[in-house]
Amino acid sequence: MQPAIVGDSFAIGYRSQPNWGRSMASAFFCGELGAGLFLVSLYYDVVLGMIFGLAITGILKTFFHLQHMGVPLKSWRAILRPDRAWVSCGLLTIIVFTAFGTLQVRTGSFGMFDMENSVLLTLIRTIAALAALGVMVYHGFAMSDSTAISLWDTRLMPLISIVYALLGGAVLAMVLGWPTVAGEDPTTILSLHKFSLLLVLLNAVLISSLLYGAFHGSPGARVSAELLLKGLFSRHFIPLVFVGGLAIPLLFLFWAPGSVWVSLVVAVTMLSGYYAFRLYILRAGVFEPIMDFSPPGLLE
Repeated sequence: MQPAIVGDSFAIGYRSQPNWGRSMASAFFCGELGAGLFLVSLYYDVVLGMIFGLAITGILKTFFHLQHMGVPLKSWRAILRPDRAWVSCGLLTIIVFTAFGTLQVRTGSFGMFDMENSVLLTLIRTIAALAALGVMVYHGFAMSDSTAISLWDTRLMPLISIVYALLGGAVLAMVLGWPTVAGEDPTTILSLHKFSLLLVLLNAVLISSLLYGAFHGSPGARVSAELLLKGLFSRHFIPLVFVGGLAIPLLFLFWAPGSVWVSLVVAVTMLSGYYAFRLYILRAGVFEPIMDFSPPGLLE
C-alpha cells in the first residue's frame, strides 16, 4: 500500500514542502517575467517594455521576496553566500540587472548621457542582457538543486524558466509595442507573434516532458504529478496551465496573428497559465517518505 500524504505527524508518508508558497511563486513569476520582458524588448527595441521589465523585477519581485522573509530587515544578508547559495547569486544578479538595465535605458534609448563611446555602450548592453538571462534562469537552478523533492530535481527546470520568461516577455512586448512599434515597423509585431508561437510549442513539450518524467520517476515525483493531473490541484492546474496558458494562446497566435486584441487575449491567458504553473509546481512538491525510523545499525 502506498504511503499517504501526511502533515507534521510522526508517521510514514509523503510530506508537502511548507516553505515555498504563494509569495515565492509570485517572486519567481515577477523575476522571470520582468527579465524576459526586458531581454525581448532590448532585442526588438521596445523602450516601454524595457522600463516595465525593470520595474516588474526590481520592485515586484523584491516586494514578494521581502513578504516571504521572516525578518525582512535582515534579508540583505542573503547576499553574503554567493559561493554556496542560489539565493545569493540571484540577489547579486538582480542588482547587476537593475543597475545596468537602467543604464541601458537611459543611454541607449533616451540618450540622457553624452556617451559617444560605442564600446562602452555595447558593454552596458551586453552586461544588462547577460544579467537578465541570469535572473531568468536562476530560479530553475535553485529548484533543480532541491534533491529532496523529486519533482523539482531535473535539469528541465532551468529550461522551463527560460522559455516561460521569454514567452511572457514576448507576449507583453507585443502589447506594449503596439502604440509605437506597430505603426513604425509592422514586421516587428509579426516577428514577435512567430517567436511567441514557437515558444508556446516548445513550452508545451517541456512541461509534458517534466510531468512524463515525474510519472516514471521516483514514488515522490509520481505523487507530485498525480496531484497536478489527477488529484488536489488538477482542477486548477489543467485548465489554467494547459488550456488557458498553452492551448488558447496557440490557437490565437496560429489563426489570427497581427491584431492588438489577439495580443491582449494571448497575454492575459498565457500569463495566467504561467503564474498557475509557478504556484502549483511549488505546492505539488513533496518529500519522499521515510520508510524506517530506526537509527542506522540498531537492528544489525
